[in-house]
Amino acid sequence: MSTAQRIALIVAAVVVAIVAFVVAGSGGDDEPQRSSATTSAQTDTGKDSGEPQATTETSPPEPAVTQIQIRDGAVVGGAKTIDVVRGDTVRIVVSANAPDDIHLHGYDIERSVEPGRPARFRFKADAEGAFEIESHVAEDAGRDPLVARLVVSPS
Repeated sequence: MSTAQRIALIVAAVVVAIVAFVVAGSGGDDEPQRSSATTSAQTDTGKDSGEPQATTETSPPEPAVTQIQIRDGAVVGGAKTIDVVRGDTVRIVVSANAPDDIHLHGYDIERSVEPGRPARFRFKADAEGAFEIESHVAEDAGRDPLVARLVVSPS
């Protein structure tokens, strides 16, 4: 094995280690880490030199999580606009300091939220358009129910 090939193999191993460290340390979002392998290294036999060559494969990153907080019946910072492209995986976490029901119109997804138990939405954006995410408690109280607006653009 030549010096250049050894250096390339070491660099590839370092890159794999860094990616594994970043992926393992990216906890704290809305879902527990899964035990599936996200990065792997394998050795292929080079056709020209007969020497092993390092290759790496990585899985696509998790989609971003939109965090929304409701305090005393109002959205902290005001209602958000969430822009995605059709086919994207959407992840939204709504936390509140009082029980509520959060409804995503158009997709007909409803989740309950309680203090310490956020409402978690995860779905594929397969319908284009603008869709409102609303609080049923705010609506029932005669207040503005808008929590966020999901805008799904064509791919």
